[in-house]
Amino acid sequence: MDQIVPSLLDQGFFYVDNFLGELVGHFVLNQVKEMHYSGVLQDGQLAGPGPFGVSKMNIRGDKIAWVNGGERRCEAIHLLLTLIDTLVSLCIGRLGKSIIRERSKAMVACYPGKGTGYVKHVDNPNADGRCITCIYYLNKNWNPQEHGGILRIFPEGKSYVADVEPLFDRLLFFWSDRRNPHEVQPSYATRYAITVWYFDSEERAEAKRRFRDLTGTFLHWII
Repeated sequence: MDQIVPSLLDQGFFYVDNFLGELVGHFVLNQVKEMHYSGVLQDGQLAGPGPFGVSKMNIRGDKIAWVNGGERRCEAIHLLLTLIDTLVSLCIGRLGKSIIRERSKAMVACYPGKGTGYVKHVDNPNADGRCITCIYYLNKNWNPQEHGGILRIFPEGKSYVADVEPLFDRLLFFWSDRRNPHEVQPSYATRYAITVWYFDSEERAEAKRRFRDLTGTFLHWII
């Protein structure tokens, strides 16, 4: 785990395999599948209008739900979030100027195959406070040659791209801002993941102030 901060500072991303172990990871997967099969997951939304004449499904094809881990039958997801929180807390103070005190709810996501993906984008292009993106993957026996679904990162200022396979029990970290444009390549099998974002406290507070000044209301983000 000591590699997380150096890798983020040098490469902009880092992942660790076998994060929870087979048994606990399997419990998380089962809870996510139950959410999927029971119809809890809904179409992911775009932050703004898409390009003219391009359908939303051609930009972002996932189905999602937001959870805090305290919901019924989310006990394993709660454990996952607690462990990620603990891991990130150990990095605080070593991430440059970023001051992290809170995170988003967890976004449970499913790409239902059929070539669904997410075009190249930046999670936080406009200083909304998101600092670190953490994604936990839940896909057993995933074969990227057959199933696709690779997360491709385009690190700013680097001469290479980074392809991350969405393998079961893999936890990925990367900067949420313009340093890491990324895409989810078309998936041809059901692809599950859970994402949380950790906030830079000062940037998030400033984003809330901007929103209040523009609208006269307080910003209440689900994330």
